[in-house]
This record gives sequence, C-alpha cells and structure tokens, in this order.
Amino acid sequence: MCGSIRGDGRVGGALRMAASAEWEGEIHAQAAVIAGKITGRLVVEDKLEVGMTAVIRADIVTRSIAVAKGAVIDGAVTVTSGEPVLRFEEKRHGQDG
Repeated sequence: MCGSIRGDGRVGGALRMAASAEWEGEIHAQAAVIAGKITGRLVVEDKLEVGMTAVIRADIVTRSIAVAKGAVIDGAVTVTSGEPVLRFEEKRHGQDG
C-alpha cells in the first residue's frame, strides 16, 4: 500500500507497505512486509518482515519476525512461535515495499 490510513483494518492476505506509507490504528494481516510507518498495534498471523526504512511505534504480535538493520521498533514484540527475532542486512536498496 501507498499513502496514509487512519483507523483499524484487516488484510485478508499479505500486507505490503511502501516506505512512503503510513498507517495509524490496529492492523491484522496474514503476513506483512513493512517499509513505512505504523502507529498503534500490529498483529500478523504468519511472518512479519520489517524493512530498513520502517518505523513501527506499536505493539507487535506475530508468529515469526525478521528485522532489517536500520529499522525502528518502539513497542513490545511478542513472537508466538517462540522463534528468536531474525536480524538481517537488507539487500533491496531503493525498492518501495
């Protein structure tokens, strides 16, 4: 997605947020790749990938999570699978979510 959303929402499949995208509210998605800004709460049923341009000021609940170097997460992170948080160096420079 590109642009801005204010309010709660459910995404039936995968949510892909571009670096320029902003969402304020509670978000539920099956999977997510985040490059933009989120404020509120993020619940992802499967895998969450947080890109290097992402700024997430929200509590996160997800089955698994991968966080790129440079990403900002300000909030509690709960990984329901018990897997550790995977940290990685993003290779997709210049690509919008």
